[in-house]
Amino acid sequence: MNKGIFERISKTNHEQVVYCNDKSSGLKAIIAIHNTVLGPALGGCRMYPYKNENDALVDVLRLSRGMTYKASIANLNLGGGKAVIIGDPSTDKSEVLLRSFGKFVESLNGSYITAEDVGMSVHDMEFIRMETNHVTGIKRAMGGSGDPSILTAYGLFVGMQAALKKKLGITSMRDLKVGIQGFGKVGYNLCGHLHKAGAIIYGYDIDQAKLDDVVNTFGVIPISNEELISLDLDVFSPCALGAVINPKTIKKLKCSIIAGAANNQLEEEARDSKLLLSKKIMYVPDYVINAGGLMNVANELQGYNKEKARYQVEGIYYILMRIFDYAATNNISTLEAANLLAERRVNEFIKWHH
Repeated sequence: MNKGIFERISKTNHEQVVYCNDKSSGLKAIIAIHNTVLGPALGGCRMYPYKNENDALVDVLRLSRGMTYKASIANLNLGGGKAVIIGDPSTDKSEVLLRSFGKFVESLNGSYITAEDVGMSVHDMEFIRMETNHVTGIKRAMGGSGDPSILTAYGLFVGMQAALKKKLGITSMRDLKVGIQGFGKVGYNLCGHLHKAGAIIYGYDIDQAKLDDVVNTFGVIPISNEELISLDLDVFSPCALGAVINPKTIKKLKCSIIAGAANNQLEEEARDSKLLLSKKIMYVPDYVINAGGLMNVANELQGYNKEKARYQVEGIYYILMRIFDYAATNNISTLEAANLLAERRVNEFIKWHH
């Protein structure tokens, strides 16, 4: 056992941390269950070649705690959990390793429900499902919800509408300038919504092929990453890596709103959210605006209904309006407001259970 593990999980209020070791399959994984007050902990499993076990533990503790907040603010009856498999997904992944992980998930008797994350695929979830039913994000053909990026992008679009209404008092996106950083599945699908709404889209991606695709399909104006960050935009949308909002980039930003799908966009939450507030840039909390994917897979638990999932995702508009109003009333950042409202729901349920 890692030295100081109890001190670490007590500090973050984690309920359970499970180390999964299977020598025959090569599995080395950690499952972290942060909170199950609202319901079973749902969160993806990522596979990544961490430098050491401590890095894997730090990541899984941070990510699982974030899932508690995301599920709470999204009004889902779910808790927060996450899993990490230590290994290179391109060389270390195998059917036996995935099925071994599925056995460990099954041993938790439904307190943790897994899903797809970085380094994993829908196909991988099918192997895990051979050992446990406590898995989401499987193919539509198998009764699942399929690709979560479609509704994640729709939730992002809906969230942008809420921010534009609150910050600029506008309801039309025609001729608005939106800058997108990263054209993965979510960024690509977001382009479709923005293009249809008549927005002017600027964009950057490190992958030239992905950039060429959105330029040809949606008329995106390609620019460098440096130009994108300092461009006079209505909305800047980070949809790739985290930590892109930091003191260095905040100095250059000329946008009115930051609303993107990337996780952990702020390098240091407390510091950077205050810097944005002082610059009068509206930051839309990432874990709220990108909750469409979680809402989508959560629907599988009651039998997937596409219309119901879409309706829930449209609710992101009203969730964000509540956050914006709470932040303005209490003169705090939007991120602090989101965190407080998420914590309040969890705490109300703790009191109710007692």
